[in-house]
Amino acid sequence: MTATTDHPARTAGLASQAAVRARNKDAWLDLFAEDGIVEDPIGPSGFDPEGKGHRGRDAIAAFWDKAIAKTDSIEFLFTDSFACGNEIAFTGTIRSTLGGHRIDADGVFTYRVDEHGKIAALRAFWEIDRAMATARPVD
Repeated sequence: MTATTDHPARTAGLASQAAVRARNKDAWLDLFAEDGIVEDPIGPSGFDPEGKGHRGRDAIAAFWDKAIAKTDSIEFLFTDSFACGNEIAFTGTIRSTLGGHRIDADGVFTYRVDEHGKIAALRAFWEIDRAMATARPVD
């Protein structure tokens, strides 16, 4: 079970997850620092062919449009979290539903906050091939 003690990075991470579940793009974007970065997944992908991440509000908003808005729903099935310094790592699964299919991305998902509690970095360690192998029709 994910720990629930107060910690700035845990608070920001949980708020990020809640905004995604609620499909609230503006609330999600407001959680990020001006020069925040999203790397989901880390490295080159269909969302980020160069693997440099999405830095700044405009780039993060474009990531939302490419990766989040196209899904029907996203669930965060995290089993634990570890807060250290100004960061937190959540472990578990992100389940996306789109086009009548579900895909599970198992991994480690980190959030680093700045001195104001804004997300400076959201980084997702998961493997595209492993996630795609879980694709199945919605029950």
